[in-house]
Amino acid sequence: MMRKRVFSDGSDSSDCDDKRDGSNKIFCIGCNKTGTSSLKKTFEDLGYTTGDQRRAEQLMKDYLSGNYQAIIHYCQSAEVFQDFPFSMPGTFKHLDMAYPNSKFILSLRDDPKQWYRSLTKFHSAVFNNGKIMTKEDLLNSNYIYKGWLWEYNRCLYDIPENDPYNKKALIRHYQKYNQEIIEYFKDRPNDLLIINLSQFGSFQKFCSFLGIENPPYNDFPWLNKTVDIIERMKGNT
Repeated sequence: MMRKRVFSDGSDSSDCDDKRDGSNKIFCIGCNKTGTSSLKKTFEDLGYTTGDQRRAEQLMKDYLSGNYQAIIHYCQSAEVFQDFPFSMPGTFKHLDMAYPNSKFILSLRDDPKQWYRSLTKFHSAVFNNGKIMTKEDLLNSNYIYKGWLWEYNRCLYDIPENDPYNKKALIRHYQKYNQEIIEYFKDRPNDLLIINLSQFGSFQKFCSFLGIENPPYNDFPWLNKTVDIIERMKGNT
């Protein structure tokens, strides 16, 4: 059942018309730091149920071992999902097979260099007091569990261990990952939305893709994920 959310102007999400029947899923498969947190906030404001991110991040071992069935089972818990493991290479293909007729959203930044700057700034601010993280920093971080960030770095980026944030390698990953998704869905324009949340008209494009009429606002909300992550880490200590 769709949850009702009340907005500052007195309207609520019941005023927002959409054409979903609750049987399909929506997967936000853009890389982290491409607006995925803002997408999650938007879906929540529209009354969709979103996946528990902490629970999803605990699926690391399953992803590493290729146990996609555990990820697929987790997706029964909500309607919309983003970030790990949905932004990991290959995951979208298994989800597409397991949940036919679902929608996929690939969020992008203005260019790969902007994405790289955002990612490294975010990781530095949240996990290492503003400094670029080293192998030792990643291994000793207690986010989710000790060494989770190192496992994430190793399985995602083809990078030398002594240079875990190598600019060329990360940008190469970003470009390859996005292109693989675009190629996979190239003949299915109704199943994949490619969107840059900062561009004019992107919210209207989003609503049209999902069949949402009379949305409660006219643009995506901005969400400071850095603050959110820091608070979550405090709660884990």
